[in-house]
Amino acid sequence: MLENNQNCLQHRMGTTTIKLVAADGSPLANKEVTVKQTKHKFLFGCAEFTSVPYANNKFEGKQKEKIEERYEKFFDLFNFVTLPFYWGKFEPVKGKPDTESLKNAAKWLQTKGVELKGHPLCWHTETAPWLLDMSNSEIFSTQINRIHRDVTDFKGLIDMWDVINEVVIMPIFDKYDNGITRICKDMGRIKLVREVFKAARESNPNATLLINDFETSESYDILIEGLLESGVHIDAIGIQSHMHQGYWGVEKTQEILERFSRFKLPIHFTENTLVSGHLMPPEIVDLNDYQIPEWPSTPEGEERQAQEAVTHYKTLFSHPLVEAITWWDFVDGGWLKAPSGFITQDNRVKPIYHALHDLIKNQWWTKPMDLISDENGLVNVSGFLGEYEVTFDGKSKSFCLDNNNETVTISA
Repeated sequence: MLENNQNCLQHRMGTTTIKLVAADGSPLANKEVTVKQTKHKFLFGCAEFTSVPYANNKFEGKQKEKIEERYEKFFDLFNFVTLPFYWGKFEPVKGKPDTESLKNAAKWLQTKGVELKGHPLCWHTETAPWLLDMSNSEIFSTQINRIHRDVTDFKGLIDMWDVINEVVIMPIFDKYDNGITRICKDMGRIKLVREVFKAARESNPNATLLINDFETSESYDILIEGLLESGVHIDAIGIQSHMHQGYWGVEKTQEILERFSRFKLPIHFTENTLVSGHLMPPEIVDLNDYQIPEWPSTPEGEERQAQEAVTHYKTLFSHPLVEAITWWDFVDGGWLKAPSGFITQDNRVKPIYHALHDLIKNQWWTKPMDLISDENGLVNVSGFLGEYEVTFDGKSKSFCLDNNNETVTISA
């Protein structure tokens, strides 16, 4: 079992020196200061699609109160949110994207201090059905134009994107015809990925751009290797871990981390689930094929979910290349009606919420510190990487604790 100790978390910690100075630049010696952490650098995330109708005033009365009660818990835990850009829903009618609604949601979420990611820009599933009326060359140009439009429209609001989703199976996907599988089969995976990344990079050069997949076999390794060899600039590797059929376990998770670490790129675990009810049968290949009327949460399942989630987060957090973990979703009954949330439909908080809240906001959170500046106005601060606030003489100033060990000068 992975141990949560200081040695395996050194890459999450940092030390910096704060220099307190007066308005004239002279050091403020012997000042009593309080330093407290306000935000993690690590991205603890969750998909949050309900924010779109909420931010556009689609709820009222008891329903609105219920959702707002959920948000109190949500924003006390997460600092990172994934928003939906599934093309078929975002632009059901060609030329009429739902830009305004998504912008309203992104702006509202920004006021909550969370970082945002758009998901996805190119995917064969839930893509626009009207693409089928076009030739392959028209589909490709429309896809590229879609990327330019949306990445540009949301620049400054959303600066992180899952550029292309599940490309390993994209050209051989045969459940139904769709425009994106057509062009991927025609162009090949590497050329299509290269072009969609190029379009996203041109539209927002400072964006963080991910490739994302549920496929964790060597097929994904080989694809990424080929993309990097062909010059595709990937900022982070996205790995899905939908564990509806049971927890992967530490050994499998570490094996996957080890294989993808060879690329020396940041790793984001983009879609994580563990159910608190019965497990999906192991013979199911495509999780979407498991359609049942109800999937209840159980007391024993909730305890199992909480314990496994803690182990999963500890395994990922202890790895130096992992930068983000996103849960999918916050409330039970979303995708596949699975009881994979942190709370139930009636807003009962499940053990997984309390367990991960203790982990993230207690064990992995720097406790407030009361310190005194030395004769040179210097204060040494050590803690988890992230954003902090220093208070002295009734005034508060913000600073970032990172691992570059530079002195942070704060003026009174």
